[in-house]
Amino acid sequence: MSNHEGFEPVIGLEIHAQLNSKSLMFGPAPNQFGDEPNINLDYLNTGQPGALPVINQVAVKKAVSFGLAVGATINLCSLFDRKSYFYPDCPLNYQITQFYKPIITGGEIITEVEGKTKTFQIHHAHLENDAGKLIHFPEFTGVDFNRSGAPLLEIVSDPCMHSSKEAAAYGQAVKAILEYIDSSVCNMQEGHFRMDANISVRRKGEKELRTKTEIKNMNSFFNMELAIESEILRQIEFYSNYPDKKLISGTYRFDLENRKTILMRTKESADDYRYFPEPDLPPLVLTKKFVEDLREELPELPRAKFQRYVEVLALSPYSASLLVNDKPLCDDFEEGLKIAKNPKLFCNWLTVEFIGRIKESGKTLHQIGIDTKQIAELINLIEDGTITGRIAKSVADDMLKSPGKSPSQIVKENPDYLPLRDTSIIEPIVDRVLELNQNSITDYKNGRDKALQYLIGQVMKECKGKATPDITRDLILKKINPQ
Repeated sequence: MSNHEGFEPVIGLEIHAQLNSKSLMFGPAPNQFGDEPNINLDYLNTGQPGALPVINQVAVKKAVSFGLAVGATINLCSLFDRKSYFYPDCPLNYQITQFYKPIITGGEIITEVEGKTKTFQIHHAHLENDAGKLIHFPEFTGVDFNRSGAPLLEIVSDPCMHSSKEAAAYGQAVKAILEYIDSSVCNMQEGHFRMDANISVRRKGEKELRTKTEIKNMNSFFNMELAIESEILRQIEFYSNYPDKKLISGTYRFDLENRKTILMRTKESADDYRYFPEPDLPPLVLTKKFVEDLREELPELPRAKFQRYVEVLALSPYSASLLVNDKPLCDDFEEGLKIAKNPKLFCNWLTVEFIGRIKESGKTLHQIGIDTKQIAELINLIEDGTITGRIAKSVADDMLKSPGKSPSQIVKENPDYLPLRDTSIIEPIVDRVLELNQNSITDYKNGRDKALQYLIGQVMKECKGKATPDITRDLILKKINPQ
């Protein structure tokens, strides 16, 4: 964390999550990423005169599910409004949104930030339609209207974060919830999950908020951390050099190459958008039964899963966070848990040994052809004493070379992978190690248990990891303490 020199950053996030309904928010065209430009069009998302919007019920369900998941108030009557702005990717020249009375108010996100549990408040979340997409070419700019009208849930936090780390942790927790309840696929590269950060700084001890700036459309948590930190330092430098001046509110983008925020335009106010009630849509009215039925359908949520992993499975908070914030990986972990005898060891092998081995390939375990139940099987071979942890590393390498082969089959086909249990072979190695490490023997006798682990490690090294640790330990102790 950078030195903020007596200043306190204040950060709020606006997250735009594209809801994964089959059709658009207010029209029948497909809500689909990756198609040829301008083929998923209807009368509404191209701004044809007389086209009337119809509320997408699936999008409403997915929004309500999110509100329930974060403990928010679901407003049984909410309203839609027009937000006027003129831009090439908005053929209607206005956006249909919820400004005065949104569908969701309140709620909170509880997550881990650098080993500490933090709670962040949500102000509200509202439904709206997305804009199209500008595609820039060397000599012209094209507009793809396929995304125009896609259903969005905009989730607006309170200004309650005070570091880039907190903002990233909050964003990751929101993303995980949306994925767990199947409200959004949250593919950040495809624009399904985009973040705007509102940032101001103030002297420590001040209560009033100072002028904020906004960084738009970030689709990477790492880049968002860099952008927020850059803007915090820019504002601190401004107030340090000009203590009597007021910062100009503006909308910025982040230049990753130079790691600086670049001003795009001065900030609009709500008055500039000329909000007024949407005349073509009635109030959105929900029943209590509709809401309660959705509450009953909620799955185990990320925070509950995190607590179960830490309290029941004894995973570290870091490992538990790593799993719950990556739903596909977490699903794999749950599958392997059905047969793994040691959840903690299984987690370590899944997230460190195997993910570490394939990281540079850019592929997932499934893409390579590894079933996580095979990793759980490998863990059980270690737990049963069939192989040692060191041999297991070689078996893991072979599993990646020959996807589809089970660990048991790999061990069976390779005699070198069978552990060494013959004490007549291990004993001379133990004698040699003890002779060369008299200081460690003395350290152990003086109460340093780590010295014994060191001696076991030296024997394992001599026999290339084939000796079983329990036999090695017993032999060493008998020789150190003959009585």
